[in-house]
Amino acid sequence: MTNALFAQDALLPAGWSKNVLLTWNDAGQLTQVQADAQPPAGTPTASGPIVPGMPNLHSHAFQRAFAGLTEFRGSGEDSFWSWRSLMYRFAAQLSPQQVEAIATWLYVEMLEAGYTSVCEFHYLHHDRDGRPYADDAELALALLRAAERTGIGLTLLPVLYQASGFGGQPPNAGQCRFVRSTESMLRLLERLRPACESQGARLGLAPHSLRAVAPEALRDVLAGLDAIDATAPIHIHIAEQTAEIEACLAWSGQRPVAWLLDHAPVDARWCLVHATHMDADEYRRAAATGAVAGLCPTTEANLGDGLFDFGAWRASGGRWGVGSDSHACVNAAEELLMLEYGQRLATRQRNIGADADQPCVATALTLAAVQGGAQASGRAVAGLAVGQQADFVMLDASHPALAGLGATDMLSSHVFASHRGNAIAAAWVAGQPRVAGGRHPLHHDAAAAFVAARNQLLTDSPS
Repeated sequence: MTNALFAQDALLPAGWSKNVLLTWNDAGQLTQVQADAQPPAGTPTASGPIVPGMPNLHSHAFQRAFAGLTEFRGSGEDSFWSWRSLMYRFAAQLSPQQVEAIATWLYVEMLEAGYTSVCEFHYLHHDRDGRPYADDAELALALLRAAERTGIGLTLLPVLYQASGFGGQPPNAGQCRFVRSTESMLRLLERLRPACESQGARLGLAPHSLRAVAPEALRDVLAGLDAIDATAPIHIHIAEQTAEIEACLAWSGQRPVAWLLDHAPVDARWCLVHATHMDADEYRRAAATGAVAGLCPTTEANLGDGLFDFGAWRASGGRWGVGSDSHACVNAAEELLMLEYGQRLATRQRNIGADADQPCVATALTLAAVQGGAQASGRAVAGLAVGQQADFVMLDASHPALAGLGATDMLSSHVFASHRGNAIAAAWVAGQPRVAGGRHPLHHDAAAAFVAARNQLLTDSPS
């Protein structure tokens, strides 16, 4: 059976099961997930536990080439805002070819590190001088090519960006490659829709933030999106920084999440990226909408954002997933580790992520993040269940941190004890093998192209 795999241990939506037979059709959709099964003759057998592939719900691909290059103190006190100024200078230099090379390597890294799909929050639209390319979709198409070449699942989220601050403040020079009118955004979505459909990618929209999109533009672009696809996912940066909270209060008299809930039709289509700084009422109200909180723990730590109140969100029934955002770290397990450790430091307790159904922290976090990430991506990638896409990874049972353990402990050691060493042996996307022996087939070529692109950017970048 070519479209089948037998696993002695597999993590299903309800928890770990033994002797699981997975079968899928030629479209890559799971048609059978049977526990306590006997494999038909000739069915391949997994050499390690099978776990669902993790959706990465927030990515700025080009920033992978910038990771690690801002870890020095400038004049005064460094913060998200000083980091952003450096990032703008870097973004100003990128060519379409460099964007594609960076994204290709990043997506290889993701597949090797447990992510099988990605939501690309794409705001680098125009040429270096801020003028549209001859094909206005050029940079978006570069991302689509990178996803298709590597085999990762993609939700493409073109970003509407129009202002530099609340109240419609004019964009600054560093933002010239990001800015679009509402009308040009809707034309871009129409242009990209067939390209996405042809490779099984999902198309959505990302109003960048409340500070970058005025209320009228937010209203109009959401109406235009509904006319194109009333089910499309919607992602927005919100409440990431305390300075953002203060500016929103000065502008509107409300905190950002409260304003959004009062003025936009927030529902299960929405992903509230970061949502770090909410008050008790915002946690309760936002969770009640069914929206997903898009948590990016390693980026939030790297930028000094602060800690999301995970306990308050879960107590309100909130859904959540993880993303690698600026890609200071590209490792699905490490995002879960950072999420859990941040909560332990904040509460001075242990095993925060466990719940009544799943006392194992790694199991509970993995299942919840897969569910939330799938919802945010708008794709059927919610785990090992009939009707979902056959996206899964195999843990490396021979890895020193995992060898000799049971499946539950293997996943725990993968998350908490593999010491940044890759404990993913293989990955499948839509039933197609994309990683074997811990490596993607494009690993060496994509890495070389990435290094060349970054070196050229650093050579050309002003000091």
